[in-house]
Amino acid sequence: QVQLAESGGGSVQAGGSLRLSCAASGRIFSINAMGWYRQAPGKQRELVAAITKGGSTNYIDSVKGRFTISRDNAKNTVYLQMNSLKPEDTAVYYCNADIRPLVGIKYDYWGQGTQVTVSS
Repeated sequence: QVQLAESGGGSVQAGGSLRLSCAASGRIFSINAMGWYRQAPGKQRELVAAITKGGSTNYIDSVKGRFTISRDNAKNTVYLQMNSLKPEDTAVYYCNADIRPLVGIKYDYWGQGTQVTVSS
């Protein structure tokens, strides 16, 4: 059984910072791309940032220069450092990972989501 466990959400004022973490656990053979998505009330889920196993990254335009995605392959963990937060960043943030388990085919796994609220 493979699981993704997120932590680090919370409430901050505009201009503040938060760091999200997501650790994958279970019978894992390898992890390919990892990423963070978010979903605000009444909106579709969108990809915020992604990182390959080799460390290549990409970001949605609205967070470029403010958010940084990174990963620790030895810990099967991905991070999202969020600086200069804006009220429009308010959403539930979900971790996503393309994981090949020890038994079975690779699959897209999701975390349970963590709330980020930015007040003006």
